Amino acid sequence: MKAIDLSAVDLNLLVAFESLYRYQSVTLAAQRIHIGQPAMSAALRRLRSLFDDALFVRVGREMKPTARAVAIAPQVLSALDTIRATLADLQTFDPASSQQTFTVATSDYFASMVLPALLGLLSQQAPQVNLRLLPVEKESLVEAIEKDTLDVAVGTFANLPPYILQQTLLSEQFVGLARRGHPALEDGVMSLENFVGFPHALFTARRDDTGIIDQALAKQKLNRRIALTVPYWFALPSAIASSDLLVAIPSCLAAQVTQHYALQAFDLPLNLASWSITMVWSTLNDQNPENLWLRQTMQHACQSLVEARKTKA
Repeated sequence: MKAIDLSAVDLNLLVAFESLYRYQSVTLAAQRIHIGQPAMSAALRRLRSLFDDALFVRVGREMKPTARAVAIAPQVLSALDTIRATLADLQTFDPASSQQTFTVATSDYFASMVLPALLGLLSQQAPQVNLRLLPVEKESLVEAIEKDTLDVAVGTFANLPPYILQQTLLSEQFVGLARRGHPALEDGVMSLENFVGFPHALFTARRDDTGIIDQALAKQKLNRRIALTVPYWFALPSAIASSDLLVAIPSCLAAQVTQHYALQAFDLPLNLASWSITMVWSTLNDQNPENLWLRQTMQHACQSLVEARKTKA
């Protein structure tokens, strides 16, 4: 069978064929697909040339399909139905019936904050949707998003390529954390002298021992002793509560752990800028309905978190 070059075929002609086949009237067929009768007559002429057959001939007041038209109609109508169904699937997403699994890369810290609100939204809107959380591996993050193994990632990111899109979810700042009754705290206040005089713990996922606190101290020609480094945020509360270690952690996490551990938060004796937690995704998925719904749901969960913080404040 000789291959047909579809680039030379106006697929709108198949829509005209479908309408003519169903309504067997040039006038009515034109009305159903919202074109004028002259345009439908022109489409019929092109169809006849394409298929080398009259396709529809006038019998009384109707345009009856020829044997060739009857033979090809099932395939043409089926192909158009398939195209419509495909386009409908791309344009709609029904979270209420979806059983999709979404993969999100994030830290244990952010997950612990946002999961209660996020799971609440899922139970209401998408009871059969599943979440798969993975740790953020910044070295391979861009590749994972490019290969579509991640739907979104949440964290603090820098130097991303332009085809990785991002949206700020939360603004954060560091606060200090010490055990209740810590000797470095004087009426709940931490002096810079006491801050550098006691050993510290440091969260790091990069296996180094330098953080933003060290950079700020270096500007004042000061340094601290880091006695403990950990790659897990939630290894810190019990360690701090049972020792004289000090630590700087995100304010949201501090508000959470001070409710469950004998810990006291304090303002850092340093001038540190706030920073943003952002959500990133591929530009290839920017208009994907499933990905768009996930991003909107993540944003709503974070807004709930922000409102809760304001209420407590």
